[in-house]
Amino acid sequence: MRNEAPAPKRPAVPSPEKGRGGEEEAAVFLQEKGIRILERNFRFRRGEVDIIALDGQTLVFVEVKTWAAYGIDALEQALDSKKQRKIIETSKYFLSVNRKYKYMAVRFDVVFISPGGVTHLASAFTECV
Repeated sequence: MRNEAPAPKRPAVPSPEKGRGGEEEAAVFLQEKGIRILERNFRFRRGEVDIIALDGQTLVFVEVKTWAAYGIDALEQALDSKKQRKIIETSKYFLSVNRKYKYMAVRFDVVFISPGGVTHLASAFTECV
């Protein structure tokens, strides 16, 4: 029998309760930084954005990841180009129905919630996915 390295683990799908708790923690964290929350769990047929906020004159679309077992290095798998495209498409839809934000700068952030605390990755990805 050969010794083979175990396959890398993929991040577990969080329970809805854990996800909502993480989103609440992320919203409080962002508000403490002076970022104003506009929408939570904005849904579109092609995707969802966890938090939409204003940071000064910048419209921020935030993906929240809440994990107990995986480190921040697992974000690359969980936030692949397909997931990024869904967030971008949803942000475009938000802008089409909320025209007052049409000419604002846009940023895509990730807030990572883990037992070690909250990590905010501003400008985690761009629309050029």
